[in-house]
Amino acid sequence: MIKVLFVCHGNICRSTMAESILTHLINQAGLSPQFHINSAATSREEIGNPPHHGTVAKLRQVGIPLIPHRATQMTKQDYEQYDYLIGMDSANIRNMTRIAGGDPENKIYKLLSFADSDRDIADPWYTGNFDETYNDIMEGCTAFLKKVY
Repeated sequence: MIKVLFVCHGNICRSTMAESILTHLINQAGLSPQFHINSAATSREEIGNPPHHGTVAKLRQVGIPLIPHRATQMTKQDYEQYDYLIGMDSANIRNMTRIAGGDPENKIYKLLSFADSDRDIADPWYTGNFDETYNDIMEGCTAFLKKVY
């Protein structure tokens, strides 16, 4: 089983969107028994909160089911439990590496690195642009699935 943890700052916009998108892609491909997908935050600011209304609306618009989720914070134990810990931007990667106490097994990735890009996925909490975020996350998740399966 391939275990994936998506991580962003608050776990209400980008990482929850990525969790729902990759779950949808995996279900469409009939691969759900081979994957476990979850998401978490690097901060404690949104712990317990549901996905942002912009994420919910964008996923609804494109017909992707929202995975029910409440924001949680990434822990050092997550590093041991997951095969891939995937952040959305450079700040996430720094914070994930700090939380994990390093990355000795090379499990921490930036999502768009799977699409051979070093770009960050902009946080729609600040930009308000959930369309751009969706397009970038879809690109990253599609590339991830092609590389690992």
